[in-house]
Amino acid sequence: MIVLGISGAVSHDPSAALFVDGELVAAAEEERFIRDKHAKGRYPYEATRFCLEFAGIKPSDVDVVAFPYASIPLGSPARWHYARRHWYAPDRALDAIFNGNRRFRRNLGKTRKLVADLGIDKARIEPVEHHLTHASSAYHLSGFQEKTAILSIDGKGEYATTFFGYGENGRIHKIKEFYDPDSLGGMYGALTEYLGFEMLDGEFKVMGMAPYGNPKRFDFSRLIDYDKQSFKINTQLINVIGLRRYKDAAGKGYYFSPKLIDWLGPKREGDEIDDPYIDYAASIQQLLEDVSLGLIDHYLGDVLRETGKICYAGGVALNVKLNQRIIVRDDVKELFVQPAASDAGTALGAAAYVANRQGDHVKPMAHAYLGPRYSTEQCIEACKAHEMQPTWQRVDDVPARAAQILADGNPLAWFQGRMEFGPRALGNRSILGAPNVAGIAERINEQIKYRERWRPFCPSMLDRVAPQMLQTDHPAPYMTFTFDVAEDWKDRVPEVVHEDGTARAQVVTRETNPRYYTLIEELEKLTGNGVILNTSLNRRGEPMVCSPTDALNMFYGSELQYLMMEDVLIVKQRADDV
Repeated sequence: MIVLGISGAVSHDPSAALFVDGELVAAAEEERFIRDKHAKGRYPYEATRFCLEFAGIKPSDVDVVAFPYASIPLGSPARWHYARRHWYAPDRALDAIFNGNRRFRRNLGKTRKLVADLGIDKARIEPVEHHLTHASSAYHLSGFQEKTAILSIDGKGEYATTFFGYGENGRIHKIKEFYDPDSLGGMYGALTEYLGFEMLDGEFKVMGMAPYGNPKRFDFSRLIDYDKQSFKINTQLINVIGLRRYKDAAGKGYYFSPKLIDWLGPKREGDEIDDPYIDYAASIQQLLEDVSLGLIDHYLGDVLRETGKICYAGGVALNVKLNQRIIVRDDVKELFVQPAASDAGTALGAAAYVANRQGDHVKPMAHAYLGPRYSTEQCIEACKAHEMQPTWQRVDDVPARAAQILADGNPLAWFQGRMEFGPRALGNRSILGAPNVAGIAERINEQIKYRERWRPFCPSMLDRVAPQMLQTDHPAPYMTFTFDVAEDWKDRVPEVVHEDGTARAQVVTRETNPRYYTLIEELEKLTGNGVILNTSLNRRGEPMVCSPTDALNMFYGSELQYLMMEDVLIVKQRADDV
């Protein structure tokens, strides 16, 4: 069976994913093709075209198109909860009761249009509840055979914000859901806006800022009424709509109220890690962790004590500090976090859910290299066509040459193989550095990424090095966890160790990425460390690069000196001869 999953139902992060007989063969985000980060308000036309073309599937051969947004019946507690909690905005409350599926109808219309426009004329359309798609993206692709605890936390889907359940024999069972405006993702997002960052992107920045602060300096418990088995957001302060929203001088509305400003002071501006905002970041991070872990205890504790397996998706699943605390629980043996945990991953989850329900055996996710790839010849053609007329040369031993550039203290743009699916660069669309070179992280932040200078960088490491540096053998292929770095490694690779002594790590295997693995081995020969600094190949505010032309544009729009695209090395004129 051929199942196409598409996302974009929540007006951001549209994507497409394709399963053939239960195997995930292609997936990509729309933003990468149209060069518009998060592609707000768009639908995944280019991503869908890519998936079909890559797999050699004709549009008419698709059996099912699944999308992650379903009709919620009037009898569901979701719509009534929303109406009751939004009493102060009667238009929204009444809309939930009398017209509660208007967004579903809009999304169904968009899906039908995409299907018609692309000639997918024989497929039936299958809507799947938003949080079931998150759950499926984690459970059905985890490879776990035992009874498995399932967790999904994000801003919201149709109405649900938080999902607790379990998977057994391929079926997903709900235990408990919470509904908007009672949203842990919304709570974190509201403080993200208050701290001066954009929702969808800035949550990572809040998480990176938190280790610089003191979570005990301010008590944030007034944001949420939590009793260890349920929670209720204080909508006098955050997760607000309509007239309760704080508006700035330009009239832009935020997800918090003026009362939050009265309590905490002016909304933060700028790029510095300043007082008291670093303590606010630490406090909201601590609150998210404590409430989430308490709810896991209550709703998933029995399953965890039985098998120790848990899988997790939703935007909050990308909070790697929370994930670290889940891993170290006594009742957790293994945590799988869907690498495309945000709403882009719901395309994957919708397709996996339908494929499983139709009888296909959904195969475990082996890697996240699911996007386009380009040959060396295509890279050369891009160089010849580019307006900057780059100086390029073919390289015989790419890993050895790249390792020497890095060991000499230079950042390197690294464009290889298939593009990653999800927000993390995993060694195919990356900017790399040698993590023993003093100041390399700050240099990349300031001169290449053009982002906040305090932002941390991640290490990719050889699988045989990981147990030494991370002090654990827990699987970590996708940069979805932080780990405490062993003391003897902190001085060896200081540029990838964060303020709190942790690192968000990617453990690389030869099987999943042989060229990247060999590069790290070559760097180890030169530096003594089987570890490399890795960050996404993009500039601030831009999506990760997709094509050779994208890579060249990014290269010439920054102070990068070296770009390796497949077997081609591009060197800027002012760089020293390598």
